[in-house]
Amino acid sequence: MAETIPYPVISADSHITEPPNTYVDYIDAAWLDKAPRMVDGGEGIGDVFHVDGMKRPVPMGLVAAAGKPAEEIRVLGQRFDELHRSGWDPDARLVDQDADGVAAEVIYPTVGMVICNHSDFDYKKACFDAYNRWVAEYCSAHPTRLIGCGQTAMRSPEEGIADLKAIAALGLRGVMMPGDPAVDDYDSPVYDPFWEAAVDLGLPLSFHILTTRSEHTRGPRMNSFLSVVRGCQDIMGMLVLGGVFERHPDLKVVCVEADAGWVPHFMYRMDHAFNRHRYWLPPGQQLSKLPSEYFAEHIYVTFQDDWTAFRFAGDMNWRRLMWANDFPHSDSTWPWSQELLEKHTAQLSAEQKKAILSDNVADLYNIDLGALV
Repeated sequence: MAETIPYPVISADSHITEPPNTYVDYIDAAWLDKAPRMVDGGEGIGDVFHVDGMKRPVPMGLVAAAGKPAEEIRVLGQRFDELHRSGWDPDARLVDQDADGVAAEVIYPTVGMVICNHSDFDYKKACFDAYNRWVAEYCSAHPTRLIGCGQTAMRSPEEGIADLKAIAALGLRGVMMPGDPAVDDYDSPVYDPFWEAAVDLGLPLSFHILTTRSEHTRGPRMNSFLSVVRGCQDIMGMLVLGGVFERHPDLKVVCVEADAGWVPHFMYRMDHAFNRHRYWLPPGQQLSKLPSEYFAEHIYVTFQDDWTAFRFAGDMNWRRLMWANDFPHSDSTWPWSQELLEKHTAQLSAEQKKAILSDNVADLYNIDLGALV
């Protein structure tokens, strides 16, 4: 039996499982015929989400495999009614939180991550607006324990600002960004008003794995599992070296589910590149600090059972580390989180442990810890 942690433990990255009505009931009428919908894939395939315009449907096998032994995890063959009910039922969610010793969760989409990679930005806009309406309703049932993140398609910086305002008006507490915007890239000065709007609204901006179009991975399929962090790393490097944090000293972003044990080396590598090759930067672009300093101050990093992150917490800014259980996905530590945390946090100071498991995410999302006790 794991020792009880005497303060609320918060998962900085958990997910819903989109139910069949997520898009068809909440999407604008003009897009209803193309709305993502759950269909029966047939024998051996199980239920899948069909997304118009994407080559492959989204199977249900991995999206709610939390708690399964490794030998039982399958990509195909899963039926929706066999999944964790708490993925779409907010009342059931509290029961599963309690089973894992978790007091609250920051909530991200599942199918919505895949839709981030859709080539049609108009379609993404319609889907994300629908999702935002659905997840706001889901989280409103227990707003102190379900901290919802909305989505923006980023068709333009101006529309992105409008999306931020709409997401905040729905009561959502953060924004999951698509890895690839429609206009230029995120280090372009055209996004400066967008970053300032996020700061003014107090909305943390998150870049989650699997939301960036990726290149082909060599080797066996399992090698692609190792590559999923690279999209987030590229974006973090772009924001730092592209001068985004230099121009916006109050901006905070979250690198989600890409682990954290790599961060000390990544910070070193950025500093090395800057010290030796800083004249590669565009003319007129200045960094008044080392890249590692921008990373340490502006970038929060979530991770699950990455024991290297705990071991090397002192080599990075542990005030920016946030633990997560990734429920209900196949990578989730649910329902064994407390046993793993007891082992993985043993070498941390009490202050570091409380920060990583509770205080950091509470500060970022303005979560009232007193309401969770």
